[in-house]
Amino acid sequence: MLPEPAHVSAVFKDITYSPPSALPSGVQRLFIDSSTIDISTSLATARLVADTPALNGTFVDAPVSGGVVGAAAGTLAFLLGCPEPLLDRVKSVLALMGSRILHCGQPGAGLAGKLANNYLLAISNIGVAEAMNLGLQLGLDKTVLKNVINSSSGKCWSSEVNNPVDNELRGFEGGFGVALMKKDLGLAMRAAEESGAKLVMADKAEEVYKEVLEKEGSKDFSVVYKWLQESGRN
Repeated sequence: MLPEPAHVSAVFKDITYSPPSALPSGVQRLFIDSSTIDISTSLATARLVADTPALNGTFVDAPVSGGVVGAAAGTLAFLLGCPEPLLDRVKSVLALMGSRILHCGQPGAGLAGKLANNYLLAISNIGVAEAMNLGLQLGLDKTVLKNVINSSSGKCWSSEVNNPVDNELRGFEGGFGVALMKKDLGLAMRAAEESGAKLVMADKAEEVYKEVLEKEGSKDFSVVYKWLQESGRN
């Protein structure tokens, strides 16, 4: 798992230039990439592996969902883009690290699922921050408001698991960084442009995360809540 598309490309180019030692007859290498990168880079890497006979391998995409909380609890979900014949083999490896393995389709489909999910996460995180800030400004107790939302139709991962009023207690340290959320949002926007999908909230969300990153650096992305509060006081 690597942070950027360029890192994945560089690693696999190095591997093709200096292939590892040969495997026993009949054994094929399996390369599982859990990075969140753009689909085109992932598919290009899969072709590179397939077109390098010395590797004798197959590349599949298996980005993860669940974040730091899921990793600590062993409940990560893997979103798998993989040919059907390899499913059992890939699942046997991923089951050692996560509790859910969702086969999304052929190579690239795992990343398609991840980018769609993380686009929604980017938007819902801002929505929860706005709603919590609004309720508090209207005089509600933060715990009462959190319980109201999580007992009602507004409930989502950002309100229940990663609520900003909880993260505020630890100074928004750790978790999923603002820079990573901004990166994933950018990847989703690129995928939308390539596929012709309309994203009406993307540009504003990107503007928010850019400003939050400049002000808060590597804090958990729920720090949008703090940014909203401070912006309202200015």
